[in-house]
Amino acid sequence: MPLILGTNSIKDTGFDVANSLRFNSGSNQFFEKVMGTPTSTKIGTFSCWVKLGNITTEQTMLGAYADSNNRHHIEFQADHNIEIFGKASGSTNMELITNAYYRDPSAWQNIVVAYDTSQGTASNRVKLYVNGTQVTSFATETYPSQDTVLQFNTNGSTHTVGRNKGGNYADGYMCEVVFIDGQQLTPTSFGEFDSDSPTIWKPIDVSGLTGGNIGFYLDFEDGSNLGNDVFGGTDFDETNITSTNQSTDTCTLNMTTANPLHFNATIPSAGTLSDGNLTFTSSQGSSAYPAMYSTMAVSQGKWYAEFKVTTGNSAIVGIGAGSLRGGFFGGGYYDYAYYYDGTFYNNGGNTGSQSSYTDGDIISVAMDLDNNKVYVAKNNTWQHSGNPSAGSGGYTITAPSSTNTGVYHFAYGDAGGGTPAIQGNFGSPPYSSNGNSDANDYGNMTYSVPTGFFILNSKNLAEYG
Repeated sequence: MPLILGTNSIKDTGFDVANSLRFNSGSNQFFEKVMGTPTSTKIGTFSCWVKLGNITTEQTMLGAYADSNNRHHIEFQADHNIEIFGKASGSTNMELITNAYYRDPSAWQNIVVAYDTSQGTASNRVKLYVNGTQVTSFATETYPSQDTVLQFNTNGSTHTVGRNKGGNYADGYMCEVVFIDGQQLTPTSFGEFDSDSPTIWKPIDVSGLTGGNIGFYLDFEDGSNLGNDVFGGTDFDETNITSTNQSTDTCTLNMTTANPLHFNATIPSAGTLSDGNLTFTSSQGSSAYPAMYSTMAVSQGKWYAEFKVTTGNSAIVGIGAGSLRGGFFGGGYYDYAYYYDGTFYNNGGNTGSQSSYTDGDIISVAMDLDNNKVYVAKNNTWQHSGNPSAGSGGYTITAPSSTNTGVYHFAYGDAGGGTPAIQGNFGSPPYSSNGNSDANDYGNMTYSVPTGFFILNSKNLAEYG
């Protein structure tokens, strides 16, 4: 399986998105509100930026419903092709399902659905765009009849963000969620191609758009009111949403997460990922030693991350070149793994001993790929005489250029004998932290970032990676 590297790796975007909302499908999280009288019953546009968490379940971006027989939605299907679907009086009146699959968990994607059912040409009545480009290849292609009234534009319909009438809860991240009532817009109202990297689609400021009577804009910037409608309409009600769902992982500052595609191929049911692919919970017990690798990998620079152990009965934290050897993390030539019992493994052997750790402890990992060293700390006490800021102590590692992949990932997993749960903090943790940042002011870390080290995100990667 190829390595998955972060996208949107441009240093300057021109317009920066401050926040996203991190959805966890297992927590049944969503926003909803009942709509009033629309500007139009037939015309509208929906746009949002999405970064996937779970890539095996149906997940709704936008839903609108009166009841089970009268509803419309825009969602990812279980295989993560995109579906635009609707019913009226119990009969399907619209169904578009893409041939393409959109399931890269490392990438932000802009989804735009623009519709005008008054159009005479059927294919003009609903248009789908992904990252600025119109999608024209569909496995199922049923357009609404001319002048069809959609639930998206029906007085009294309930709009939901993050689920539809039947569930299908979102899992991952959304930002810049915009609904325009009364205009069928093109993607250039929401984004543009970068002038220096013309294959990269990036957001633009949408605050000047006119939303119409029932349009809305969710920017998720107000941590005390995440359902705030920036266009000034009635705010959305929040269900199972808390301030820790607010994230700084956005379409202009893409952060690394654990990679759900990178489970060891021999143990595909090694556990679960949640909280936007940040929390790993093992289900292996004593049968295997799975590890999760970060979506972003680096070949140079100095990088820092933290891992909060919520159940520490066999946790492992460290770095790896991206492939397991012998079925366990720490068994490979290029794995460097700090085990819960204090042992430090590389190439299947115990190469050192540190403090053990358990529930509630936070493990820091600093990898210095300019000097080929890795440092680990328990609750801010650096182990093995380590001082990453000074470049002393720690463990010597094989140079990235001499590994089998040429890069290193952050990694965390299960040493066997238990069912650990570990929360990764790559700059925007799924728990309350202390607000410490790197020299570029990125990150919400528990402890001070060592001097010269940086959080692994798209902007730092573009500058130092």
